[in-house]
Amino acid sequence: MASIVSPFRRGYRYLQYLAHEQPVIFFACAMGITGPVLALSVPSIRQKYFGYIPAEPVPTTYPVPKRPRRPVQGYEDE
Repeated sequence: MASIVSPFRRGYRYLQYLAHEQPVIFFACAMGITGPVLALSVPSIRQKYFGYIPAEPVPTTYPVPKRPRRPVQGYEDE
């Protein structure tokens, strides 16, 4: 059973070492770990507690009118 916990223990000890000796790297690791957690949890919290409604998607096509098309006449269209 100790072999299962051993990698986590070494990782925790390494993070303790970084926190004391190289705090910049420690905080970079901490921010890197919390990023995916926040990316998964924040959208549901915004919708549930703050009433956030996502915006309508931007149209990707232009609506074509429902009538016969006229040939264009005008500047350099002869």
